[in-house]
Formats: sequence, structure tokens, C-alpha cells
Amino acid sequence: MRTPEFWSPGKGGVQANLLEPVAWAYGLAGQIQRATITPKRVQVPVICIGNLIAGGAGKTPTALALAKLLGEWGAAPHFLTRGYGGSKSGPLRIDPKKHNARQVGDEALLLARRAPTWLAHNRPAGAKAAIADGTNIIVMDDGLQNPSLVKDISLIVIDGGFGFGNGRRIPA
Repeated sequence: MRTPEFWSPGKGGVQANLLEPVAWAYGLAGQIQRATITPKRVQVPVICIGNLIAGGAGKTPTALALAKLLGEWGAAPHFLTRGYGGSKSGPLRIDPKKHNARQVGDEALLLARRAPTWLAHNRPAGAKAAIADGTNIIVMDDGLQNPSLVKDISLIVIDGGFGFGNGRRIPA
């Protein structure tokens, strides 16, 4: 899916204005979700890489670089992702030789080539599976809006050219 033109910086107009009530409802749903879910804490640190816009801002390359650095420092990082674009819900350890993008999403396959990668729509269950498999630190790719798991550190990635788009909440 391509990013709609009206999401671009300095844009908006009629389309964004028409979607503003839906964006308000989306924001309210997020507030209700955060108020009704108690985040689960796991026994290892969780570093979340996220962004504040829809689409690519460089989260996956940042997660890959961070895992490489953590490995060089002696850690045993595992990735945790929801597998955007894939049909599986997990928890499932990604095997690039066994899984394809239709099953687990293309980003999960990229991550799995760097370090053990767990696909889990239920993030706490995925974290527990990663811990049982030997990780001592979890790098969560794209989990900023998911309140189910306590994050010890959250890094927000911003595309310098795109910034915060038109400054409105999704989908406006």
C-alpha cells in the first residue's frame, strides 16, 4: 500500500478533514485499550523500536543495527515482531528456510537473518518463548502502540525527510 499523498508534510485538505472524525475515534479506541490492558513484565530487558507515523520510517534497519551492536557487546538478542503482512499469529520462531513472506511478512524474514526472531501477535507470549529459547534481551520491532508488554526502553525512529507527516492522527 502506498502512503496517501495527503499524509505528506504540509498536506491535508479535504480528505484529511473528512477523515478527522474517524481519526478521533481511532485515538479514543487507543486510549481505551491502554487503560484496560495491564502490561506484562518479563525477566529480560525489552527494547522497543517504533515510530509515530504509518509506514516506513526505518524501524527495521534500526532494529537490525541495534541487534548487531548488542551482539558485539556480548548479548544474545532475539527479535520480537507481529509479522506485519503475514498470515501466522505465533508465537513462532521464524526460519527463513521454512517460512515465506506470505506466512510471516518480509520484515520478519529480514530480522531472522540477523538474530533469532519470534513472530507473536500476543507479545508477552512471544517474549516468553524467546526467553525460553535463551535470549537475554528482546528487541521489539514495531511495538510502540502495543501496550501488552512492558518496554524498558522505547526508541522512536523518525524519517528526517517525512517528519511527522501532516501532523494529524491516522487515518487523517
